[in-house]
Amino acid sequence: MTTTSRRSLLAAALAAPVAAVGVPLATAAPAAAADPLTGCQTVVGWTDIVPAPGITAETGSPIQARIIRLAGTEFLQLRGVALCTFTADTDLGTLPAAVRPPKLTRGIAARNNHEGISAIRVEVNTAGVLRAFGTATAAGQPPSTNVVRWIQLDSFSAVTR
Repeated sequence: MTTTSRRSLLAAALAAPVAAVGVPLATAAPAAAADPLTGCQTVVGWTDIVPAPGITAETGSPIQARIIRLAGTEFLQLRGVALCTFTADTDLGTLPAAVRPPKLTRGIAARNNHEGISAIRVEVNTAGVLRAFGTATAAGQPPSTNVVRWIQLDSFSAVTR
């Protein structure tokens, strides 16, 4: 039995209308090395991110980044689980030059739930620094009570070009 991920389904749903409106399908040239089911082309494959001091990757879930092209648009995608203990905005690591975005990119990632807060803002700047923001608490308590213990980056996908 073949299963299809939600990301693949979304990619196909986004690519099909663009291809149909942009050029007749019979004359459209296929993208080089594009996945035949999703139309997604890997520009730079999964590459390890160098973790910042105090940050480790969960066993079996390395912190990585890649660049894909979908319907002519490039996306930075992240995956992995960063294990950490912090109460203030902090650097998670540095992306290798091959996957650094040409502009500041922002996204949301899952984190350990604390008083109803289960997401955190994640940014990557042009120097490749991956940073997490948003440790304030819902009840207005001091940030020291809102400890971030893990961040799952699998949901991060941001347009770069």
